[in-house]
Amino acid sequence: QNGNVRGVVALVKSLASAISIGTGASVGREGPIIQIGSSFGSTFARALNLVQHQKITLLSAGAGAGIAATFNTPLGGVLFASEVLLPEVSTRTFLPVVVATATSTYVYRAVMGVESAFVVPFDGLAQGHVVNGAELLLAALLGVLMGLAAWAFVKLLAKAEDVFEESGINPYLQNVIGMFAVGLLGYGFLQFTGHYHIYSVGYSTIQDVLSGGMTTAWLLLLLFVGKLVATCLSLGSGASGGIFSPSLFMGATLGGAVGVVGEALLPGAGITPTTFAIIGMGAMVGGATSAAMTAIVMIFEMTRDYEIILPLVLSVALAIGVRRALTTADIYTIKLRNRGKPIPTDRTTNMFLVRSASEVMYRDFVVLPGSMTVAEALKQVEVHKTRVITTDGTRITGFVRFGTVPYEADRFARQTLGDIASSEFIIASTGNNLNTVVTRMNRRNRTYAIVVRDTRGLPRPEDIAGIIGREEIANALVRNHYG
Repeated sequence: QNGNVRGVVALVKSLASAISIGTGASVGREGPIIQIGSSFGSTFARALNLVQHQKITLLSAGAGAGIAATFNTPLGGVLFASEVLLPEVSTRTFLPVVVATATSTYVYRAVMGVESAFVVPFDGLAQGHVVNGAELLLAALLGVLMGLAAWAFVKLLAKAEDVFEESGINPYLQNVIGMFAVGLLGYGFLQFTGHYHIYSVGYSTIQDVLSGGMTTAWLLLLLFVGKLVATCLSLGSGASGGIFSPSLFMGATLGGAVGVVGEALLPGAGITPTTFAIIGMGAMVGGATSAAMTAIVMIFEMTRDYEIILPLVLSVALAIGVRRALTTADIYTIKLRNRGKPIPTDRTTNMFLVRSASEVMYRDFVVLPGSMTVAEALKQVEVHKTRVITTDGTRITGFVRFGTVPYEADRFARQTLGDIASSEFIIASTGNNLNTVVTRMNRRNRTYAIVVRDTRGLPRPEDIAGIIGREEIANALVRNHYG
């Protein structure tokens, strides 16, 4: 929405999230804080009457500051904003994010203290320990498993949201049904294990796993599945919360289970459940969000243990690779992609390119047969602003920019539109983002893109929605910088 988040979001999200988490919804507290921080940043930008790219920057800075304060991870907050939110990473966007995250972390530590989010016992990870081949091999296997788990999480959550949304049931009743199911699931865990475990953010259970209080593989696997189902039910039915904490929970339990099995099979290899619970936390977060550096650095900041970095990097990389092989959408982009919203493909994209082709395209065009003479066409079009797309009846053959034709009417009098039409164009879809269109135009050295509503099969004349040329690209740049 061009960097606009209403100020009321902060108030509503605070209340809704407190109710959801307080009543046991399997959600994270960081999601609402991201939205609250974004709301503050966007509101501040609008109050200063800033232009679009500045609003997006401050929105991202507010979200990064929220993450930094939530987990006491300033570097993680900076990287989260850079990897997940900012479409462009440059000095003008990076500095506000750094200032915001540093400030929020300072305030948090002044009030809450400097302790890390989770405490790792000293005997859990041997200081100065040299990672061996067995640990790396098991970390690689865990990365593959986490990639599959992240894929399942992305797909199941999207499916749960779709099922509830398409049910036709009143939204309030949807949440009642979803939370009733979560309640039954939690009660089952209470009867079976003696604790609810899957309710709310689940930090106490994560800490139990890291402290070595849970070393039964089947119980850890059961907790992983239970948290996955409970989170999908909670968020799918409309509970207010985030996915970061549930991802940490699922990563810790599945990773811990792998560590328990590895320790039993290779007792002298230095494998511990704590080690692989930490690796699993990072791999699950990275696989679900596509934010590799955020996952690695935040896990380091939350546990304060450097010895874990090498297997953690390997596991996170494989988790993201496996999930991307199964689906390119992550937990943050799948809903946007299903709605046809433009998604940046990298973090060097200029902000003005992060919009759909349909927002930018020129719509004042006419479609005429290529066999029509120029003289006849001049009688039908407004020559100074109308663009003509030529067809042979079934397919698009070219385009004509009529701006200069009237001044040389005698020269073109006997020619047809097909004679003077240019074929130097590409076909783009209304769902493409402008960055994709411009990249393809540059690669093929084309000056125009004809935008159609559906690019499956051969584009038909009736599918044409607009045209994008250098003027439209320049106008998008001007609107981004000057409002």
